[in-house]
Amino acid sequence: MNKEDDVNHGNYEHDIEIEGLLDGNEENRRYWSGLSDRSLSHTRPLLVKRTNTTSQIAIVGSNLSPIESLDYEIFYNEILKHDWRSREKFEKIQYTVLKWVFALLIGLGTGLVGFFNSFAVENISGFKLLLTTTLMSKNRYLEAFLAYAGLNICLAAAAASLCAFIAPAAAGSGIPEVKAYLNGVDAHYILAPSTLLVKIFGSILGVSAGFVVGKEGPMVHTGACIASLLGQGGSRKFHLTCSWLRFFKNDRDRRDMITCGAAAGVAAAFRAPVGGVLFALEEAASWWRSALLWRTFFTTAVVAVVLRVAIQFCATGKCGLFGAGGLIMYDVGSANITYSASGIFAVLLLGAVGGILGSIYNYLVDKVVRTYSIINEKGPAFKISLVVTVALLTSCCFYFLPWVAHCIPCPSSSTLACPSIDESGEYQNFQCPPGYYNDLASLFLNTNDDAIRNLLSPKINKEFHISSLFIYFATIYCLGIITYGIAIPSGLFIPVILAGATYGRLVSRIFEPITGLDRGLFALLGAASFLGGTMRMTVSICVILLELTNDLLLLPLVMLVLLVSKTVADSFNKGVYDLILQIKGLPYLEAHAEPYMKNLVARDVVSGPLITFSGVEKVGIIWHALNATGHNGFPVIDEPPFTDAPELCGVVLRSHLLVLLKEKIFSNAKDFIDQSSFQRISTLDFGKAGSGKGIKLEDIDIDEEEMDMYVDLHPITNASPYTVVETMPLGKAAIIFRQHGLRHMCVVPKSQGRPPVVGILTRHDFMPEHVLGLYPHIKSHKQHLGISMKKIISSVLECCIH
Repeated sequence: MNKEDDVNHGNYEHDIEIEGLLDGNEENRRYWSGLSDRSLSHTRPLLVKRTNTTSQIAIVGSNLSPIESLDYEIFYNEILKHDWRSREKFEKIQYTVLKWVFALLIGLGTGLVGFFNSFAVENISGFKLLLTTTLMSKNRYLEAFLAYAGLNICLAAAAASLCAFIAPAAAGSGIPEVKAYLNGVDAHYILAPSTLLVKIFGSILGVSAGFVVGKEGPMVHTGACIASLLGQGGSRKFHLTCSWLRFFKNDRDRRDMITCGAAAGVAAAFRAPVGGVLFALEEAASWWRSALLWRTFFTTAVVAVVLRVAIQFCATGKCGLFGAGGLIMYDVGSANITYSASGIFAVLLLGAVGGILGSIYNYLVDKVVRTYSIINEKGPAFKISLVVTVALLTSCCFYFLPWVAHCIPCPSSSTLACPSIDESGEYQNFQCPPGYYNDLASLFLNTNDDAIRNLLSPKINKEFHISSLFIYFATIYCLGIITYGIAIPSGLFIPVILAGATYGRLVSRIFEPITGLDRGLFALLGAASFLGGTMRMTVSICVILLELTNDLLLLPLVMLVLLVSKTVADSFNKGVYDLILQIKGLPYLEAHAEPYMKNLVARDVVSGPLITFSGVEKVGIIWHALNATGHNGFPVIDEPPFTDAPELCGVVLRSHLLVLLKEKIFSNAKDFIDQSSFQRISTLDFGKAGSGKGIKLEDIDIDEEEMDMYVDLHPITNASPYTVVETMPLGKAAIIFRQHGLRHMCVVPKSQGRPPVVGILTRHDFMPEHVLGLYPHIKSHKQHLGISMKKIISSVLECCIH
């Protein structure tokens, strides 16, 4: 099969490619005739001419671009083994120390960026809100709206311009891309330095513009980008590399550092170091080990220290409008929690309804993002126009909806200033006379963090009127849906927490007379139910919420509501990040095998023709094979007279072949090359190139005489590739492929007397689009689930309309 596993759009027709090459000049025909005859001789017993029906198209966030799989498997060849044997004890210690140093740097960098984001958002938003409230206090309402909406539109347009013109991959949350990378998918520019810069400043501008988005999701992407930048192993282009940095020029070490970066991003966003580790373990990483757990924990601990120092510094008043509350910490304050049958019932009902609302939220986000993709594909001008339109709509909702709320007298028992004298208080005056406050304004005309803090506050029970809560819930729920998918960095955590906390506070009005749980606790449980219903995470969300509230007494109830909401929501559709992965066309391998895979075996999905090389191969055949295909791995077959019978020597990578061609380690005879010829090549030359700047075939110049020379592939061939027998169940092969982080898996025959390899499985062979394209009569469980979900949601929406 050996199809191009790095393409995300269009079908890859191997047969057409080879036929087209044979129709070319005499040189092409001469080399490819020999290659095709030998290759097809190994494929005829099993492989058929199939088209790979997988069409992975990234439609959100970035332009169409190649998607490569990552080589998380260590490539054991002779050159690598020689490098390991030649390492001194000092170098081994240096490698271990460097891993911890990089973990320290990732924690420091992510912590500082997290503080800078919060500092900038609080000051920009605070200035905007203070200007608006000051103008309103002077009864200059039109000027107040123009100032509020104008600043929002300018900030939104700036954020959209950064994404549209500099780094389209920075749009959105970034968590799906990080999940895909840690799963083995390397999409174009998702971790590039330009993406990092746009993610930082675009997130600041987008959150400050008043959108119903959060900076927490983009912080995960930011931490991963910082880790990727540090994990490049230096830069040969700018002469910033050293021999000891060669240790990190591989995908496996970069994966570990990016896992640490993702955990650090959560820790910096929520001040939740343990929650960050669990997030990386539960949601982000597809592969884990105990040593990685320690390094991730160390990284998040560094982030916690950085944020603590920042809080102490800002407590002196040197951070402008940014105070200790800017780095999220919510006080639910439920000192005495008593359990009763009615209270448990209320929590169960809260979780069940939250799961349903969360699944509907995911369904609508999926539809909206697919719709926006049609607009975003038309160019930067349309992206910016869409962002400005949503910014204007959000500004109108936030400014005009508080006018429908009634002015409420300030409570006489309140220990807080009423009306509030700053931009983030619980009692916003808005248009009310002295001694009164507007409860909707205290939610709308605030930063998202302060609005959540007000919703979770248990200090005053009658702070929000029930009609105001309904208006705010409907607005945030709808705006959160229509905002995600526009061309700005946007996180889903804060919109979901806002909607869930409002929903929980509404439910508290119903159950407050029969339970001993206060409204602040109900708001927290409502937020947990929404997070469970949308994100489908349990352990990490539970710990993050506990670290946010600093109250261990809430643990049992939070656990219960998360389990119920996730269970209910899983009955309808998948988590929001899994849906976004599908929309972006990222070929993500699930941890479990699909049910329909039980009916298939490995040989049912491989396709041909299979292109192989001999252990000692002619230069021209290699060059033309690389020129005509996008394959990244080729089986190497040893044949007589080198062996008694054809046998599988291993798999050789395209990047390693390019190194041999560039260095021109050739010989005139078809025989093993002296190992001394490889001394002029270092392990660094075979290392992973940073930011995709590897050797290109166009950069290699081979003359006519060299085309007839030979190359010994044995020193660079992975002699221990993962192989599966052709009759292995496809589901079992998929699990092995994912658990070991493979890129290529050889399919070997079950019986003797046949070719040593009969196919290669790559990531796309396990994708539902490919398998169900070959066997459309096999119905996917996901298809039935999607149909039932559409019917249920349609019925719910019709009931709501009528």
